[in-house]
Amino acid sequence: MSITHVDGIRVGHHTLVGGPTGCTVILAGSGAVGAVDVRGGAPGTRETDLLAPDNMVSEVHAIVLAGGSAFGLDAATGVMRFLSEQGVGYQTSAGPVPIVPAAILFDLGIGGDPEIRPDAACGYEAARHAGTAVEEGSVGAGAGATVGKLLGRQRAMKGGIGTAALRTADGLVVGAIVAVNAVGSVIDPRTGRPVAGVRADDGRRLEDPFLLVRRGADAGLPWRENTTIGVVATNARLSKAQALKVAQMAHDGIARAIVPAHTPSDGDTLFALATGTRGAEASVGVIGALAAEAVSDAILRAVRLATGVPGYPAVSDIR
Repeated sequence: MSITHVDGIRVGHHTLVGGPTGCTVILAGSGAVGAVDVRGGAPGTRETDLLAPDNMVSEVHAIVLAGGSAFGLDAATGVMRFLSEQGVGYQTSAGPVPIVPAAILFDLGIGGDPEIRPDAACGYEAARHAGTAVEEGSVGAGAGATVGKLLGRQRAMKGGIGTAALRTADGLVVGAIVAVNAVGSVIDPRTGRPVAGVRADDGRRLEDPFLLVRRGADAGLPWRENTTIGVVATNARLSKAQALKVAQMAHDGIARAIVPAHTPSDGDTLFALATGTRGAEASVGVIGALAAEAVSDAILRAVRLATGVPGYPAVSDIR
């Protein structure tokens, strides 16, 4: 299952040739209740203040995840233009204004031209092609993502973007989509074993990330250019404050699957969307716990489905 199993959610990617980089757009139909929680120390975001529970606007029409560092925030402009053409947005006296928060990751110069980065045209194309089938791996915001930079670039691996969702017997659906570009290594939370990350000297085995942390490993500059970003969504009805709690709990999924996580060098950011299409009430605690599970599953799928680029092998390259 993917995040698009949540009613009203559609996903589109646009990947730029020569980067590699791109953007991913999560459309929320005519609007969803939104929230955001930032845990990393180096975030790059747009329109996140309005998501605070004490601020007026409560509906979100799309979320943008993009590569390109701060340049990639421009992709949201294209998504706004697309939604405006569809007549979708927050109703004002001058017409609808689309609410499109965004977050970016650093992928400049990863195997390509650092001058190629997502812009408004990238966002527009991703929105225009959004649908319910979600491609995963080295596409969209995950095209230039990398992981395992704790010992520098020469030991790193390819990251990507992945999605997962869970459905309970009574029809509650919670899904996630995550672009994984972490300084840390990705582990399987159920086994504690690394799946992708810092490679050993032979280039094929993986270092134990827990031992690296205990040794005080630190990549140093410039390999502090990272960030894992994503969206969790549910068909439940939530207030902005409840959606914030879900976003906060969803970060447990990052902490379980990436070691170390939420570092000063990562801008780890998760958005939460609630479409409210499910009639019955649901426990916020249950939704948050499911969101954390979906985030972990999505992270694992992101690296397992990635495609390597020169200098950054994928999981499939070192098996």
